[in-house]
Amino acid sequence: MVKVRPLAELEAVLNYRFNSTVLAELALTHSSARGAKLKKRDNERLEFIGDRVLGLAIAELLGELMPEAREGDLAKKFNQLVRRETCALIARRLELGDFLILSGSEHESGGRDKDTILADAIEALLAAVFLDSGFEAARGVVRRLWEPISGELPARAQDPKSALQEWAQGRALPLPSYVEAERTGPHHAPVFVAEVRVKGLDPARGEGSSKRIAEQAAAQAMLEREGLWAEQ
Repeated sequence: MVKVRPLAELEAVLNYRFNSTVLAELALTHSSARGAKLKKRDNERLEFIGDRVLGLAIAELLGELMPEAREGDLAKKFNQLVRRETCALIARRLELGDFLILSGSEHESGGRDKDTILADAIEALLAAVFLDSGFEAARGVVRRLWEPISGELPARAQDPKSALQEWAQGRALPLPSYVEAERTGPHHAPVFVAEVRVKGLDPARGEGSSKRIAEQAAAQAMLEREGLWAEQ
């Protein structure tokens, strides 16, 4: 197993000391480590809890920062702050990738800097704080990490997935859903085709060298087809 930085260094930047180091280690354990039989459990269940902890803490924070804002404006800002890219950005500022427990193959493939892995890990970490010391402690961590960045983000979505999500929410539609429609090419250079679906609209497809890029392309294709992307 690849050596990682000590937990004490992460606790220092979080300004939080864990009572249970077992919880903290679990939050930092990616599913690849369990798959490689390096660990018996991973952080997926914690990520599920952390997503809810983050959502509640951010909703409360925005209520204080934007007391006169309309519900639609609050929803847009909320989506910006909890989206995968923002969570990954905050994780990078913490250098969280250096603390993650990954399989050797995931480490070699650049897993320590993948948006999905980083975003899931920061949410799992919030869940660990919540389970370790309660919501008050988790709220404190969220505010220390997210409040400074809240003013840095642009007022409008800058990527197609976020723009499409905001458009759907503004019309009280279910969130867009994405599926992997195709995967071609050699193992070392795959090409993914993603399909996005929104209630009331025909599906749209996009392709790219990763699932994330393909999903962005599919979202942009739908926005352009509906004449919405130019508005961004």
